[in-house]
Amino acid sequence: MDIETLQTDLMAAIGSADTLEALEAVRVSALGKQGSVSALLKTMGGMSPEERQTQGPIINGLRESITTALTAKKADLETAELNRRLATERVDMTLPASDVPRGTVHPVSQVMDELAEIFADMGFAVAEGPEIEDDWHNFTALNIPETHPARAMHDTFYFPDDMARDGQKMVLRTHTSPVQIRTMTSQEPPIRIIAPGRVYRSDSDATHTPMFHQIEGLVIDKGIHLGHLKWTLETFLKAYFEREDVVLRLRPSYFPFTEPSVEVDVGYSVINGKRVIGGAEGWMEVLGSGMVHRKVIEACGLDPDVWQGFAFGTGVDRLAMLKYGMDDLRAFFDGDNRWLQHYGFNALDVPTLSGGVGA
Repeated sequence: MDIETLQTDLMAAIGSADTLEALEAVRVSALGKQGSVSALLKTMGGMSPEERQTQGPIINGLRESITTALTAKKADLETAELNRRLATERVDMTLPASDVPRGTVHPVSQVMDELAEIFADMGFAVAEGPEIEDDWHNFTALNIPETHPARAMHDTFYFPDDMARDGQKMVLRTHTSPVQIRTMTSQEPPIRIIAPGRVYRSDSDATHTPMFHQIEGLVIDKGIHLGHLKWTLETFLKAYFEREDVVLRLRPSYFPFTEPSVEVDVGYSVINGKRVIGGAEGWMEVLGSGMVHRKVIEACGLDPDVWQGFAFGTGVDRLAMLKYGMDDLRAFFDGDNRWLQHYGFNALDVPTLSGGVGA
């Protein structure tokens, strides 16, 4: 059979194929390992250079035309099948959904609501800010020097230089502290806010992910001291873990935006081989905090001799892990419905201090 006749026959077979299965059979008969077109391609290896120069383009042209025809026919058959299904298949939206798997509230969303409820009872408002921040709000205004490791490329996601705004580099915010700066520069003290939200850092393992959730708190007022900070954190942690035996330990630390700075450890007991918050058999770090640095207050246009304050921050995902017994932070973002069915919360279980913030 010559090439022209073979092409005519194959084109006719492609045109008459009325199902995807029939079309696939034509494809295999032409382009499969033992196909007619494949057999012609194999003969090119035994041709002389002169024969290959004349026959090669003809054979390759055959292959390309058959491939193009197969692709077009497949698209037509798939479109026809989709139209058929759209015309014949129906879903009755009035049927009861009692046997259908129901959605659940993600643990991060639940913990966010729990924290908002707890801090609202202490007079804190919720403040929000953009996730794409400029260098000044994310670093400079927070007294973070140019040489600080937090500014390094391996820790911070920077946008290209051509996306700078007003001469400021743009970043995915590395903490929700810029919300504190935006609040202090936009409203008069006294200030009492929490700033929950997504933050981004270049890190990934069982306890770190490139995107995670953080909540920070800020109080700016007259006569504020470290005792107010300790009482606030103690009240918050007792309410969140729903235990009165929560014990705190404050350790000196260093953060550019607070002075003095303290790491906050919470005591735990070991029950059946597991760590349970409460008691003081051991200590676990849960928070970073301190008194707002004078330079930060000045950067926001306030007089540090008149206004003082404290700030604190912690990971929302980590708080969820500690309270609800989760052991891998990465599972929070896998989208595994089985995990969510196990750890998720009923949408009607709204956290309240009177009814209990945790389910």
